[in-house]
Amino acid sequence: MTQASRRQFITHTLAGATALALPTALLHAQSRPVLKAGDQKGGLRALLEAAGGLEGLAYDIQWSEFPAAAPLAEALNAGAVDSGPIGDAPLIFALAAGTRVKAIGANRSDSYGTAVLVRPDSPLKTAADLKGKSIATNRGSIGHYVTLKAITTAGLKPEDVNFRFLAPADAKLALTQGSVDAWATWEPYTALAETSHHARVLVSGRGLLPGLSYLAATDAAIAAKRPVLQDFLQRVVKAQAWSYRNVDAFSATLARIIGIPPEAAKLQFERRQQNWVPIDGQVIADQQRTADFYHQVGLIKQPLDVRPTFDAGFATSA
Repeated sequence: MTQASRRQFITHTLAGATALALPTALLHAQSRPVLKAGDQKGGLRALLEAAGGLEGLAYDIQWSEFPAAAPLAEALNAGAVDSGPIGDAPLIFALAAGTRVKAIGANRSDSYGTAVLVRPDSPLKTAADLKGKSIATNRGSIGHYVTLKAITTAGLKPEDVNFRFLAPADAKLALTQGSVDAWATWEPYTALAETSHHARVLVSGRGLLPGLSYLAATDAAIAAKRPVLQDFLQRVVKAQAWSYRNVDAFSATLARIIGIPPEAAKLQFERRQQNWVPIDGQVIADQQRTADFYHQVGLIKQPLDVRPTFDAGFATSA
């Protein structure tokens, strides 16, 4: 054997030994798919952890938490996350901006907690009283949407109020310090503000909103990770069913995970009454009305046909 052949033999032998020495778990981990899951405070991760819904995964989850739907939508648009929970209004805002994403699962809930809040001592009593007032919320959020629905229903125009676009933490601070007159937000922020006596509900979304929200996924993730997304969605649906059979236990766990008082966690959870539903004609029609309203008030520049923005091929059975 020549010296060159000997070196080649040793190199191949060491390479083989190194491969054999690698732990089986490491080799297995290298072959596992990764789901980049976006989330919002008090959302899917808390639900799945409380219900034991993350056991026995055949893939890994890389979680990213966002304070609101707008930054989550930006992350979806950039491909930084594969999937995430998003309300009907912010999904439309994202789609109109060109985000390549689809709704793969839909749920309905009581919209009371999507609300316009004011300080407990505020003289404002109705949506009509918001004329000329300043309202803090996220641009394109469900809070933005409920405000526009509330004031137009009361006979006002979008230009009759002054929006200040702030993240939830900054919006809450602005309200409590008196630098804005109202704050339009969603759960769990509404329940937290109520139970801490920092704010009261001026107008709720009940009767104004269809109560729709979605699990959305990028087109790229749907193409490359469809079985993973299907499994994840079904785990979420199953965990949701578990949570309503175990309200006290889930509320306590939710409070601990997201760092809010138990009474706020239980209030927002119980009144939301969230149920996953098939993506059917009614869901699509309700979403179309929301898109048409956004176009009507000038938040999106062009009409949006929502039908292509759904993928109804994912099962939501628990």
